[in-house]
Amino acid sequence: MATIVNLQEVTKDYGQGQALTHALRGVNLIIEAGEFTAMAGPSGSGKSTLLNIIGGLDRPTSGRVLVDGREIKDLSNTELGLLRRDRLGFIFQSYNLIPVLTALENAEYVLMLQGVPTAERRARVREVLAEVGLEGLEDRYPRQLSGGQQQRVAIARAIVSEPALVLADEPTANVDSKTGKALLDLMHRLNEEKGATFFFSTHEEAVMKRARRLLQLEDGIIRNNGATADIRNTE
Repeated sequence: MATIVNLQEVTKDYGQGQALTHALRGVNLIIEAGEFTAMAGPSGSGKSTLLNIIGGLDRPTSGRVLVDGREIKDLSNTELGLLRRDRLGFIFQSYNLIPVLTALENAEYVLMLQGVPTAERRARVREVLAEVGLEGLEDRYPRQLSGGQQQRVAIARAIVSEPALVLADEPTANVDSKTGKALLDLMHRLNEEKGATFFFSTHEEAVMKRARRLLQLEDGIIRNNGATADIRNTE
């Protein structure tokens, strides 16, 4: 099985002097292709920082970060941008949809950057939007969609290019429990049927229960790094 993420003694510091904050403290982590892994931890534990470092949106203070077999620190900004575009999918807590683009246009944005011909990318996007339950809503703008529907667009955008890894930061935080369950069911199905690798942060027990592997992050340190059952048995 291919290794998608390999973190070795990763640290991340912010500020200096008395204002110095150690967001991550010597994190070691391996994520294999096909995993459906959740990372739990209280606010301020370093979850978003860790996701941003894996996604190349932030750089570590020290340690090694290999994503899809490539060392992040050795990449130029252009190479890093291409890695994010072609191999990673992002689902942000705040959706991060472009307000002047329709659901279809938001979802096809990555494919457009990749140079996929219009007819092909439109067909792929319509298929994925149907898969996430948005058939018939392709021409609506974000302001015309509910929170759950906007998150479905974000998921479609993240997976339509079939990236090696999908990173999701609290993907069910801003929706009701029914919608959150539906979104989780969707991601779980995409993982099982399409082999998409998911790594997401959460503080919700319902999400933790669905993960095949659950990490516990506390004060920038991974306290548990095993299967879901292993975590629960230590609580």
